Amino acid sequence: MKRAKPSRGRPRQTEITEGQSRALDELSAAIDRHGIAPTMTELGDRLGISAASAHQLVLQLERKGYVARQPRKARSLRVVRRPSQTLASMTSVPMLGVVKAGPAMLAEENCLGEVMVASDLVGRSQCFALSISGDSMKDADMRDGDIVIVRRQQLAENGEIVVALIDDEATVKRLDLNDGAIRLLPENRKYKPIEIQPDSDFRVLGKVICVTKKSES
Repeated sequence: MKRAKPSRGRPRQTEITEGQSRALDELSAAIDRHGIAPTMTELGDRLGISAASAHQLVLQLERKGYVARQPRKARSLRVVRRPSQTLASMTSVPMLGVVKAGPAMLAEENCLGEVMVASDLVGRSQCFALSISGDSMKDADMRDGDIVIVRRQQLAENGEIVVALIDDEATVKRLDLNDGAIRLLPENRKYKPIEIQPDSDFRVLGKVICVTKKSES
């Protein structure tokens, strides 16, 4: 089978603009001072711009691989790369498709390309990337078109966000293990929890470790 060109899954550009550089410097300084990232209002105040403009700068930095965040964890932004760092500090993660597709999307030979992420974020783990489809996880700050980086593992803890396979259909949900039952919880009140039946073919494929926001440029 012919392998797709890796460039399809790469961010469009990794060069950093002056505004993005200032935002990155302020984020880094605030995290060093306080141990957590500033709010977008605080970041905007430091940069002399609106909170919405600060949010756009952060989205661009995420897309370019300079910052990362944990899903549904407040003020979890962290700097994972500096402009002086080369691609040697980045790791390519295979992009395996859209999260609502069937199991064939998770085969390495069906790789759609690659996504570049910071090496220290991935470590030595085997990871893959998927594009989010739909809004069932929007309250975990995972929206349609965002890319999730997933660490391959078959076990997960209660409350972790996972990619799971249910009867040949993949989904991203929060794992709920209580009273001997298994449920997959959406992060949107419009959707109901998925109850895993005893006769279902259910597997955890991996844990979501990072979300890369969709480019809005």
